Amino acid sequence: MNSDTLWDLLIVGTGPAGMGAAVNGRIREKSVILLGAESGSERLARAPEVNNYLGFPQISGKELMKRFYDHAVGMGAVIEKGRVDNIYPGDEFTVVTRDNQVYRSKTVILAVGIQQTHLFPGEKELLGRGLGYCATCDGPLYRGKEVAVIGETPEAEEEVNFLAEICGKVHYFPTYRGEIRVDPRIEVHREKPLGVLGEKKVEGVALKDGKLPVAGAFIVRKVAPAEQLISGLQIEEGAIVVNRMMETNIPGVFAAGDCTGKPYQIGKAVGEGLTAALSAVSYLDRSK
Repeated sequence: MNSDTLWDLLIVGTGPAGMGAAVNGRIREKSVILLGAESGSERLARAPEVNNYLGFPQISGKELMKRFYDHAVGMGAVIEKGRVDNIYPGDEFTVVTRDNQVYRSKTVILAVGIQQTHLFPGEKELLGRGLGYCATCDGPLYRGKEVAVIGETPEAEEEVNFLAEICGKVHYFPTYRGEIRVDPRIEVHREKPLGVLGEKKVEGVALKDGKLPVAGAFIVRKVAPAEQLISGLQIEEGAIVVNRMMETNIPGVFAAGDCTGKPYQIGKAVGEGLTAALSAVSYLDRSK
């Protein structure tokens, strides 16, 4: 997508909340784009039967997700696959994906689902000081040096292969199941690090048997933690803090669905998506 396009609503997440926001944004004739690691909610698609969504008894999760998707696309929403890593506020929002695609928008709606991520010890303190989430972005800083990558998704393999071309030594810690397909120069460790070590900068990763010294570390997840997507976003007990209009503490940023906390229900997610979209439209109208 051309970064020259300035979207009215950019929605992070393609589950029920994101789709609900997209439909209602389009009803208000706003330009809408959704970015997500998947085209829909994997959790919903796996549900064999849904009985608590009004008007659709005994429907499979896969069929319900397809209807959500078809409705949003039919209304003119644009859906693209992309894992959002950073959102930068300003006169407009700049949204950067893991593969370095850049999007611009007037408002942002976060519909990123349940925040199940548990930060590693040292992760929060060392972020930006030798620890990052995008190896292809920051890898050149460690040319010829020794680095570690913790991969929670097979897509991390592409990033470690990139690092193998420029770094002196790459240690890979995959935390997912299945076959590992990486460059033979990469040392694969079948254990989960206990944390990231360092005072002013990354000095190593903690293992059961001691410390593995490295100059830099990367953590590759399916979704970046919400508090890392946009600096200053208020989080309480793992949920994004919103008011009844789904406004966050950052002007122009809204949130909806499971990421705002319990109950984790489809109806709640769709309703919050609707509210977030209407609030975003009101924000745009006030900003004219």
